[in-house]
Amino acid sequence: MECNLTFERPQVRYVQIAADDDGMRLDNYLMRVFKDVPKSRIYKIIRSGEVRVNKGRAKPATRIAVDDSVRLPPVVEKPKRPTERPPDALMQRVTETIIEETPDYLVFNKPPGLAVHAGTGQRFGLIEVLRAARPDEYFELVHRIDRQTSGVLLVARSRAALDGLRAALNDISATKRYQALVEGAWQHGVREVDAPLSRDVERAGERVVTVDHAGGKTALSIFTPEQAFRGATLMSVTIRTGRTHQIRVHAAHCGHPIAVDEKYAANAATARWKAAGLSRLFLHASEVQLDFGGTRCVFTAPLAADLADALTRLEPVA
Repeated sequence: MECNLTFERPQVRYVQIAADDDGMRLDNYLMRVFKDVPKSRIYKIIRSGEVRVNKGRAKPATRIAVDDSVRLPPVVEKPKRPTERPPDALMQRVTETIIEETPDYLVFNKPPGLAVHAGTGQRFGLIEVLRAARPDEYFELVHRIDRQTSGVLLVARSRAALDGLRAALNDISATKRYQALVEGAWQHGVREVDAPLSRDVERAGERVVTVDHAGGKTALSIFTPEQAFRGATLMSVTIRTGRTHQIRVHAAHCGHPIAVDEKYAANAATARWKAAGLSRLFLHASEVQLDFGGTRCVFTAPLAADLADALTRLEPVA
């Protein structure tokens, strides 16, 4: 029996970048074009030179511009399983944490324990939940905070707002302030910590961030004591850079790791805090200030209830 079935193979394509994609990173653009292709494959075709921008090789961080010509190689896409819908209770929990809403952005007081995006071991992050709750709208994270950290989080509602807010947040005039409870009696007064950081250092089988004066990236934090307690100090921490685990590593570098920091504090200290009723890292993004749309925007989030309750159980020191 003769079989005449034929299969259409993907072909090389050349696309011209439209205005809506102007300034987008090449890797992010390709992830949107090849929605069902793993990230590892995306980066592989960029590194191999299969993707070209204006006939030249490019890097994942290359910014594409209007009218650029991008060569898209033939890539076989395997359809993903249907996207799972977040539970209604989780969608309600996320929407209830919106502090402010404008046509350009949403401001959240992110609850602790909720990642900002899905990842290893995380079926849903705040951004996925938000998109499921409002499927017809554009949402993108302006910045990120750790899963354990509560507090101010900005989400853009358009590509133009995303670019503007990210630029504003990276400007020298922007301020990001956190509250942190650190181990011990802080004796340094107001201290500026200028200690470069390196990521992806392996220690005891896990990846950590370390102070690296030789090859690390610039990281600057300003620690200001707010309230002394027996065995701990509540700090206000202003950061001028946004490195991964910056405050946690800088606090430990000063000899005062953050309470319940299971990565950078001693296990015994973490166990003591948990026994006293504090179940997670005492770190809260309390304020973000930036210039956007000709206005100085100040976004604040009150200290999370579990952290505020933990303070009531501590003994103040005059």
